[in-house]
Amino acid sequence: MQELNAETLSRPTILAAEPQLFVADVEASCEFYTKKLGFQVAFTYGAPPFYGQVFRDGASLNLRHVDEPAMNTELRDREHLLSACITVDEAKLLFLEFQAAGVAFHQALKTEPWGRAPSSFVTLTAI
Repeated sequence: MQELNAETLSRPTILAAEPQLFVADVEASCEFYTKKLGFQVAFTYGAPPFYGQVFRDGASLNLRHVDEPAMNTELRDREHLLSACITVDEAKLLFLEFQAAGVAFHQALKTEPWGRAPSSFVTLTAI
């Protein structure tokens, strides 16, 4: 009987992922995400805050204060390394929304050779 129950159990489902982004200033990052990118602040922790979370629709990003770059900036820039990827249903509309909010882009909206079209990368720099 125990073997039958084990066979009929379903696989666990991963419901969400919450990437952690390392930032120099949690408050300034929260302001950028809310005022420029349309996110809401879920919480901040500490005074001044050293940890927090912002969310928009189904995406949540955890923001963690660090005093020094957590990544080699030369390597990041040379290899175009990303901290997080958010999947959207209408990339062009989101691009236009961010553009209207005055967000600086690392590259313009374009179709990538691997077929994810259109895609865009936004440089999100905290103060």
